[in-house]
Amino acid sequence: MSELFPVLLPLLLVDALNPVLFALLIVATGSSRPVANSIAFLSGHTVAYFVAGIAFAIGLEQLTNRLQNPQPIDFFIELAIGVLFLWAALGARDGKASEPREPEGDLTPAVCFGYGAIVNFIGVPFALPYVAAIDQILKADLPVESSLTVLAIYNLAYAAPFVAVPVLVAAIGDSARPVLEKINNVLTTLVDRLMPFLLLLLGILISTDALKFILTGEPLW
Repeated sequence: MSELFPVLLPLLLVDALNPVLFALLIVATGSSRPVANSIAFLSGHTVAYFVAGIAFAIGLEQLTNRLQNPQPIDFFIELAIGVLFLWAALGARDGKASEPREPEGDLTPAVCFGYGAIVNFIGVPFALPYVAAIDQILKADLPVESSLTVLAIYNLAYAAPFVAVPVLVAAIGDSARPVLEKINNVLTTLVDRLMPFLLLLLGILISTDALKFILTGEPLW
């Protein structure tokens, strides 16, 4: 199981570069219940991401079992994901990968939890690293419990940096908002500049791994 982490780490780093989620957490800090609402946003996102990961993994497993050729089909799926990475890299060149969508109406923890649950479906480029990570977990052919453990660790590691938002608000109150706005501006600029390159790099690596296995029977990792 531990050998998966070096493979998943670069996917996690790209996946966690999500200014859309960070911007929504900042929106929550300006509400009447900043700590509770920002925690609810992040909790909703994390729970939905984990459940969606399980659902997607089950779908891939069913496809694999139906074709009765699990190892090759995993690499064909990996190749398709790699191609999607390359397509997303081209689409992210306009610098709009980080466009935020804000919820409307009064913010409550329940509303924030529900909206946080759908944030992971906003912006296709941000979903691709997660899909690739799930495919890598399936390729490892671990027991179900181990696969769920790796997926849970991935999701907790994804959420960890965003915990800084409610922590800062709880610690210094409204003074945290200008700091968070500056961080968000830096993150947005970073994503708009780096996301096309990172998606392109991951797309090349994932496609190369899949093609090498299809052609030679041996993966890169």
